Amino acid sequence: MSHVEIVAVSSRRDRKHFFDLPWALYRGDPNWVPPLRLVQKELLNYRRHPFYDHAEIQTFFAMRDGQPCGRIAALINHAHNRQYDEQRGFFGFFESVEDEEVSGKLFDAARTWLAGRGIETLRGPVNPSLNYECGLLVDGFDEPPSFMMPYNKPYYGRLIEDYGFRNAQNLYAFWGHVNMLDGISKRLHSLTRNISDRFKLKCRIIDTKRFAEEISTFLDIYNKSLVSTWGFVPMSKGEIKKQAAGMKQMIVPELTTMAEIDGKPVGTMFGLLDYNPRIKEIDGRLFPFGFLKLLRNRKELTKIRLISTNVLPEYQSWGIGLALVSRLVPDVLKWGIQEAEFSWVLESNDLSYKTLKKGGAKITKGYRIYDYGPPDTTANAKFMKQ
Repeated sequence: MSHVEIVAVSSRRDRKHFFDLPWALYRGDPNWVPPLRLVQKELLNYRRHPFYDHAEIQTFFAMRDGQPCGRIAALINHAHNRQYDEQRGFFGFFESVEDEEVSGKLFDAARTWLAGRGIETLRGPVNPSLNYECGLLVDGFDEPPSFMMPYNKPYYGRLIEDYGFRNAQNLYAFWGHVNMLDGISKRLHSLTRNISDRFKLKCRIIDTKRFAEEISTFLDIYNKSLVSTWGFVPMSKGEIKKQAAGMKQMIVPELTTMAEIDGKPVGTMFGLLDYNPRIKEIDGRLFPFGFLKLLRNRKELTKIRLISTNVLPEYQSWGIGLALVSRLVPDVLKWGIQEAEFSWVLESNDLSYKTLKKGGAKITKGYRIYDYGPPDTTANAKFMKQ
């Protein structure tokens, strides 16, 4: 039997082995979409990213017969451990051939590295946290993922579970078609008018002339609105600034909504065009001309991913979420959008889950985050029982 060797990434050549592996593993898979290469290097800390101002990472890859055959990143998110008063490690960027020896040795390497830092529990996959791409695809392999959503081989779940990981939380992607609006738009408009009149609520698109300020406001509301969400850790100021810069060219203002009461922003809804077909076309390369191809004639893109609907906690029972959706509908129709994906939605987010179900949205993909080690006894655990 061939010997499997695990290598801790330390050189430029090692980084290339780690980084290039998915292109070999997914060759010929019509549903795989390559990552944006520059962004992926930043998220791996191969180029500087502010997430690592409060986190550590060590990447490993497996070699057999002189060829890379698997990879994993071991992560320590100090912000998470401070917030939840625990010592937890994470894994991410996991890829492997269908071989339990390979995947097992990768998980062993990640656990050993974490154990050397006093950490025995492990959660993932996160790339590199819940604020970025996260979760393992476990259902819905028949179609490509939406923009900034993960995709993986169907056997990954078995490799992870056979190692001893258990389900920590399920996440879902809901899908809706523009035709579904016919039955709900009138009722939605009536409800929204009542909410707007009662609370003097105004909804608008973001102001591109104040782009940095507007995106910072969006991300500030995002941080504050999710404080009671399972596993959530607020983004740092550095991460907010980085995300704002990265989003600038890709945002379509008409697909955003900002809700205000007496001039104070209290809620946001954010939609991004599904750029994945373009990313696949340019093979994840933004330079020298990929970025131009990515953004050309965006009207041809008729699917959006609604990333986040967020309302400040003190306003969450007011129905502002309905108003955010209502403002978006006319511009969605005008643009020519045909499909929308609402992702991701935690199984423990009872309100969002039931609202989407009631509105007729269909679950098309399921994702899972796993834990390894003693059962969760932190404040996080209450969300897992809902």
